[in-house]
Amino acid sequence: MRVGLYPGTFDPITIGHIDIIRRATALVDRLVIGVAINRDKGPMFSLEERVAMLEAEIAPLQQETGVEIVAHPFENLLIDCAHDVGAGLIIRGLRAVADFEYEYQMVGMNRALDSSVETVFLMADLKHQAIASKLVKEIARLGGDVSKFVTPAVCDALYKRLGR
Repeated sequence: MRVGLYPGTFDPITIGHIDIIRRATALVDRLVIGVAINRDKGPMFSLEERVAMLEAEIAPLQQETGVEIVAHPFENLLIDCAHDVGAGLIIRGLRAVADFEYEYQMVGMNRALDSSVETVFLMADLKHQAIASKLVKEIARLGGDVSKFVTPAVCDALYKRLGR
């Protein structure tokens, strides 16, 4: 069984993330969405809320693709998380050249820790390249419409969190 790990903070999950998840299911038999606890980023949503939003969004994808997709919170090294879930493949989404520079360094470090775990980059679809959770939260905070960047349920959660 080919297991892939797609890690991120998912604060909140965007349609860009969903696109990468959908496309990653073509590469694996089981896809684990690693939800990073990452207290340093000061997430808007709690870990439990992020996992719940993610699980609601991946449920239809599981039925559509026939691939098992599960959320898995983690706070350890990414390579250790890959070991914990039995993943031989780490999936990363790229939006721009700046993403690649950071990801390139991460791959080098992960390969030094365990060269048996491969990393695959999926380029964001052109229509999703500008979407970043950080920007979505900022637009929502400043009263903008984020409905083009997240699903209706996530949009509602954002506005509710911001008292709108």
